[in-house]
Amino acid sequence: MKQYYRVADLIVEMDTFGRTLKQAEPYLIPEEKESDIRIFSVWDDLREIQPQLSDDDCEYLTTGASFYYQLANFDGLLLHSSAVIMDGKAYLFSAPCGTGKSTHTSLWIKAFGEDRVQLLNDDKPALRCIDGKWYAYGTPWSGKYDKNVNARAPLAGICVLRRGEVNKIEPYGGFSAVHALLEQTTRLKTPDYMEKMLELLDKLITAVPVWRMECNMELDAARLSHRVMSGESEK
Repeated sequence: MKQYYRVADLIVEMDTFGRTLKQAEPYLIPEEKESDIRIFSVWDDLREIQPQLSDDDCEYLTTGASFYYQLANFDGLLLHSSAVIMDGKAYLFSAPCGTGKSTHTSLWIKAFGEDRVQLLNDDKPALRCIDGKWYAYGTPWSGKYDKNVNARAPLAGICVLRRGEVNKIEPYGGFSAVHALLEQTTRLKTPDYMEKMLELLDKLITAVPVWRMECNMELDAARLSHRVMSGESEK
């Protein structure tokens, strides 16, 4: 059934079912005459390629892919990451699957409390540049545990994680940072789309501090990343 949603401050028209329909409920709005993004799932095409996936999973993956592909038309992109809001600002932690993004943001919640830290999206937050400022958004596409909220916050920093025995964090920039973030966003092998992604990522790392961090799974890791990314270490 076709319905309308507000996701990342855009009107999204979507015909969906099952998992996607349920996870999109918090974003549902009354019917609109016009939409910014139209999503009509082609989940059966993916099912032919990956027959081991359920119809629900195929539909969830294809609707998300369609949304993030079209998001580029509105100066936006996906960043595969776990995102939290703390004191009104968004902080993102990005890395390949299995590195410990969700573990790190859970450490923020443990270290600073649920009254200060809110999990925005645990897998696929949307980022948009609006009037020169970058914002992070929750979306219905948030990983297998459906951890997201319909909210937005100014983007205060991005941290690329990798595992380590000793916690250390340092600024990250230039081509290496762009490449690391490009690995964690939507990539289509078409020149126009890749050019747009590179343009957006260059704009992103110019406006938003990016860090790289080696960390363990102790609370001190969260305290260190927050202290540096929030600027408290400079006070």
